[in-house]
Amino acid sequence: MSSHQHRPEARSLPRRRFLRSAIGVPIALAATAGTASAAAPHPHSPGTRVSAWSPSMTTGGPSFENQTIRMVVHSSVAGSKARITLSNRYSPEPLDVGAVTMALQASGGEAKPGTTRRLTFGGSGSIVIPPGGEAVSDTIPISVEAEQNLLVSLYVPTATGTSTWHSDAFDTTYTAPGDLTGDDSAAAFTTTTTSWYYLSGLDVLSPTAKGTVVAFGDSITDGYHSSTGTYTRWPDFLARRLAAEPGPQKLSVVDAGIGGNRVLTDVPNLWQGVSALKRFAHDALSRPGVTDVILFEGINDIGNNAGPDGGPLTAQDLINGCRALIAQAHAAGVRVIGATLMPVKGNGYYTPAAEALRQSVNTWIRTGGAYDGIIDFDRAMRDPADPSALNPAYDSGDHIHPNDAGMKAMADTVDLRLLRH
Repeated sequence: MSSHQHRPEARSLPRRRFLRSAIGVPIALAATAGTASAAAPHPHSPGTRVSAWSPSMTTGGPSFENQTIRMVVHSSVAGSKARITLSNRYSPEPLDVGAVTMALQASGGEAKPGTTRRLTFGGSGSIVIPPGGEAVSDTIPISVEAEQNLLVSLYVPTATGTSTWHSDAFDTTYTAPGDLTGDDSAAAFTTTTTSWYYLSGLDVLSPTAKGTVVAFGDSITDGYHSSTGTYTRWPDFLARRLAAEPGPQKLSVVDAGIGGNRVLTDVPNLWQGVSALKRFAHDALSRPGVTDVILFEGINDIGNNAGPDGGPLTAQDLINGCRALIAQAHAAGVRVIGATLMPVKGNGYYTPAAEALRQSVNTWIRTGGAYDGIIDFDRAMRDPADPSALNPAYDSGDHIHPNDAGMKAMADTVDLRLLRH
């Protein structure tokens, strides 16, 4: 992990709104160029730099050698002067990047002819990123529309060792031998996965968005059980709602969910991430243009009875962890909207004791006054006939993760007045 973590400059918070939702760059180690403080536009700038796409990364990914990795990036907002962030944050070996390109997607792994652009880092087409480091590319003259897919192709000439990755992308990544970063065709990209590797961000200069909303959470936010390649995670639906509002879109939305992630403790499965307490400053508060974080996490702490220092979990433990995250955000001038934890009856996480703990935490979220606003996912998603269970219409089948219809219902629960600035 890099020690070069930069948080945005503190700025005064807007008046807190306790609305509740209806229904309820040369090598830039740790993204110094991508902090929220860089979001304010220059008086003559044509927009605000915001994060358009930014998955959270973990350790434990596979090794690559002499391969091109072609990944799909789904932008939540329109903009220009795009740049990417490459992350070697969770890898023990240097990352040798031989070439990187960006193109508009035609379909699958095929690029739209004539749109491929080579990316540089401090003017160089190649870069070596040390263990724990990150690199922000130079900007390129490419225009991106909201909901547009881009292809980022990364060539790694030498063995990488354990990769920094996002395991559950719910999108398709294509790999091929050799340096095919400049090829429009996908013919040689015969191997596919559903993970992202090393690519941890796309930011753009947006003429409409004035900031970034970070959806911060676990597998529900990550989109587990949503359909691959359809962008039906609840943050995707939320971005569409914001874009459809009268007038220009004011905020981008990025997804900082990691399947299995916990608030208080690291998960034994390395690809499920370090705790929210450890990753929040980097994964949420350092995103370009961040103005708001929707905090929706804690069910994995409860389901695993994972208290601090290996002890059993109490509601106060989880509340204290959430308070610590809120304090971090407020110190950085970022608002935090709290989301209640959804029911899990029928899932292996459910016990009467766990349910009592969930209810205690939700009561605090609703009434504790610690958040700048509340989204009551619990009320919106529970079964009217059995409030300890998900509504069957929204249940993917495992009684904890919503299906696509449930993901949309979650996004529809967000009162957009919470996100107006």
